[in-house]
Amino acid sequence: MVSRERIIEAAARVYSKHGFRGATTRLIAIEAGVNEVTLFRTFGSKGALLEAVLTEKDSQLDWPSLPLEPDDVEAELVAWVTDALSALRVLRPLLAHTTSEVEERPEAAKFACEGRHFAHDQVSAWVTALQHQGRADRNIDLRTSVVMFVSAMMGDVMGRPMIPDAYPPLEDAPTAYVRCFLRMIGAHDAAKLNTSHPAHR
Repeated sequence: MVSRERIIEAAARVYSKHGFRGATTRLIAIEAGVNEVTLFRTFGSKGALLEAVLTEKDSQLDWPSLPLEPDDVEAELVAWVTDALSALRVLRPLLAHTTSEVEERPEAAKFACEGRHFAHDQVSAWVTALQHQGRADRNIDLRTSVVMFVSAMMGDVMGRPMIPDAYPPLEDAPTAYVRCFLRMIGAHDAAKLNTSHPAHR
C-alpha cells in the first residue's frame, strides 16, 4: 500500500518544478508510482492534495528562536539569520510558486506569508526586549526597521539564484544584514551602549 506521505513528497517535487497549474495529477501519480485513482481516493482532489503538501512543508519548517532576553546581540542575531536562511533556501522552489499564486489560492497565501509573519514577530519581540534593556534606540520606527530586515533575508533567498552579484557573499550575508540592522535600531555597538547591563559587566 502506498503511503500518504509518499504521495505528498512526490506531489511536493512536482509542484516545486511546475507550480499548481503544471502539477497535473498525471505527473504526480507517475512521480509517486501510483495511478491517478489512488490520488483521488486518498485526497479527493488535486487542490486538496497540494494543500496537504503545503501544510506538511509548513510544519517541517524548523524556524530558529531568538532568546527572550538578548545577551550577545550580534552573535545571537547572526546565528538566527544563518539558520533561518538555511531553512528558507530548502523551501525556495515551493515559496516561488506559492508567492506567484497567492491571489488565486488562499492556501498558497498562508504558506507564502506565514514564515515572514513568524520572523517579523520574533525579531520585533527581540528588539523590544533590547529597548527595555536600554541597549537600542526607543524612538526607532520598529515596524519599518523589522520589515526591511526580514525583507532583506527573503530577498536573499528568492533573488540570489537570479542575480548573485547583487548580494553579499553567501558566507558573509548573515553578518552583513545583522550589522546593518543593528545600526538601524541604534544598537550597532550594543556592548558599549549600556555597559551597566548585567551581561556586559
